[in-house]
Amino acid sequence: MRGDTVDVLRWLFDAQLRVGDGFILWREVLGNVFGLLSALGGMRRKVWAWPVGIVGNAILLTVFLGAVFETPNPVNLLGQAGRQIMFIAVSVYGWVQWRRSRGAQQEAVTPRWASGRQRILLVGAMVLGTAALTPVFRALGSYEPVWADAWIFMGSLLATLGMARGWVEFWLFWVLVDVVGVPLLFSAGYYASGLMYLFYGGFTLAGFFVWWRVNTRQRRAATIGTGFPDLQLSVKDDRP
Repeated sequence: MRGDTVDVLRWLFDAQLRVGDGFILWREVLGNVFGLLSALGGMRRKVWAWPVGIVGNAILLTVFLGAVFETPNPVNLLGQAGRQIMFIAVSVYGWVQWRRSRGAQQEAVTPRWASGRQRILLVGAMVLGTAALTPVFRALGSYEPVWADAWIFMGSLLATLGMARGWVEFWLFWVLVDVVGVPLLFSAGYYASGLMYLFYGGFTLAGFFVWWRVNTRQRRAATIGTGFPDLQLSVKDDRP
């Protein structure tokens, strides 16, 4: 029985979808489906987005370390693999933050804009982090162009942190990741992830505008809620 279970798991691990002369690992597809569900939950500000994303990260970790896990694709994208580990760690933080802030509300977080100082720090971290990680990933043997792998890693880190903090701008960092990630993944032979990144590009833009509208509605409601008692008091004082 144990041997049969191991055989089934091994078959699931190696299962491939043949596309012409190439192939796509089914677990690459499955990992990206979990990622898409997590992004959908994030757009709707649901706490379950975090654990669902963690499952997808764990699956994709085995995909991007192709040589380590003896998969048919021997290319290692260390930035992609490393960001799955980073995602898991930061997602635990985000999961805790959203659970704490949810309280009795249906949505787990209130979208807000980052401050000017925070935006400068985010952009600076993106540029400097990419520059610092590029030689590290190159020394470890990551796929060229290595700067793109480092860019994706930093953008993913900052986007995930921004999502945990509830910053509307985090969606734009995902767009920056997708712009570089699509050509990199296609060139490395990770077609399922490349296609998903292409889809994510449009999805993240939609998420940005959804959170923007939610933030705008909440600020208007807060303004009306604050001003209405003053209006009532003014009317009451004018009565004879």
